[in-house]
Amino acid sequence: MFDWIQHIADWFVYDILNLAKGAHLAEALNFFIYDTTKILILLFIVIFFMGIVNSYFPIDKVKNYLSRNKLYGLEYLMASLFGVVTPFCSCSSVPLFIGFVRGGIPLGVTFSFLITSPLVNEVAIGLFVGLFGIKTTIIYVVSGVLLGTISGVILQKLKLESYLTPWAKEVLENAQREQDIFQVKKQTLKQRLPIIWAEVMKILKGIIPYVIIGIAIGGLMHGYIPEGFFEKYMDKDNLFAVPIATILAVPMYSNASGMLPIVQVLVAKGIPLGTAIAFMMGVVGLSLPEAMLLKKVMTLKLIAIFFGVVTLCIIISGYLFNIIL
Repeated sequence: MFDWIQHIADWFVYDILNLAKGAHLAEALNFFIYDTTKILILLFIVIFFMGIVNSYFPIDKVKNYLSRNKLYGLEYLMASLFGVVTPFCSCSSVPLFIGFVRGGIPLGVTFSFLITSPLVNEVAIGLFVGLFGIKTTIIYVVSGVLLGTISGVILQKLKLESYLTPWAKEVLENAQREQDIFQVKKQTLKQRLPIIWAEVMKILKGIIPYVIIGIAIGGLMHGYIPEGFFEKYMDKDNLFAVPIATILAVPMYSNASGMLPIVQVLVAKGIPLGTAIAFMMGVVGLSLPEAMLLKKVMTLKLIAIFFGVVTLCIIISGYLFNIIL
């Protein structure tokens, strides 16, 4: 879908700037141009689309339905499954997360999507089958969906809405006010567009600095941290290899497709598959760039709680993988 952006990034870095392929600066800059362009496009599309959706559908009724009706966890499972069919990395998932928050969807449900989306997608599944076989792939997919579902339930039980940033709370209030105006006036889509457009621009202006900073950090890590840097900490004889691998993975940033070949190399070098997968989940599902993007929506305390719960679930999954496989 975004191949044309990669071509532009390659052309600018390697042809215009004439940087050598494989050089740290070239890799970092290429990554920055590609991801910044891709995420800004996603931000615009998702926020604009959610603005149209919010103008037609009663936010308060949707929110109350999801909050009050006993769906026995199905809403979290549905959000996780939706994450499976959206092939985004952790930072690319943030725009949809913001759209969910703006739409009044319960926070735990939005977390289920945010967790699963970067971990499991059709590309990663295809690569997983080719590299590790169908049995391991099925276990990985099921564990990824369960990880998102269970983490979302836990985070919802903690009632963390008060830890959203003032900006996020204002976005929620504005979305509700806009929806009330549209319902009262029964405006056509053409009449609604100026209000929707103004809100899209307002949200983008608030988010863009965090996008730039977050992706810049990811680019530096992508270009300057060598792939084999963490291998010595994940030895099979180390009882604490899984938690160490998970925690050390957080500073890195990549998508599932980019990490799977690395996982294959780690396993080939004797690192247990569960430990390698925990490392991959940490890289893909949690990252400092993602934290920078989420900082616009969440307070530091909420980010810490989110990362803590997901890290714990990943560690448990890593140990279970090692036992099962």
